Amino acid sequence: MKNWMSWEGGVDLIAKTNAELEMPNVIVHVARMVHTPAGSSPSGMIFWQPDPAAPPLAFGFVSGDEAVGGYFSKHIFAGTPFEGAPVILGTITIDIDSEKATARVEIPGFVFESHLTGFSETTLINRAPLPTAPFHQQGLEAAASHADLKVNGEKIELVIPPVGITGGPCAVVAASGIYAR
Repeated sequence: MKNWMSWEGGVDLIAKTNAELEMPNVIVHVARMVHTPAGSSPSGMIFWQPDPAAPPLAFGFVSGDEAVGGYFSKHIFAGTPFEGAPVILGTITIDIDSEKATARVEIPGFVFESHLTGFSETTLINRAPLPTAPFHQQGLEAAASHADLKVNGEKIELVIPPVGITGGPCAVVAASGIYAR
């Protein structure tokens, strides 16, 4: 293991805005604090492509620290469509309790607000690498049965796929975990 990241307070949402879409066009995958060999900061990834025929309106690794945000592309997501994704300096605010989890991500031009409810029991996960997630995953997760998203204050209709790009639930609170390769 040479490349790793760990986190606490993860709120992850992967969704589609239309059931007909093959691939998700919404990713708000963030954590209260992410630790890497490059440092620690609230961080995650954003992908917002409301028109699948057009380029994404927001795409990259969001972080309060450019070095931390820049670590993900080459060290964790190498060999995926996120390799080479830009760093977007932004603010991430996470609120988690037993009934709900919210993430507010502020980047230039956008405010993303995800809200998850209806959690399963927290489970220990241990996933092997996948083509879309070429790293080992370990952590604690509680899947959400309901997810909402607002982009710049506008509620977005969502379709939540059963399995996300990392091999687990698409709407989940990830209390803590690690990605390593």
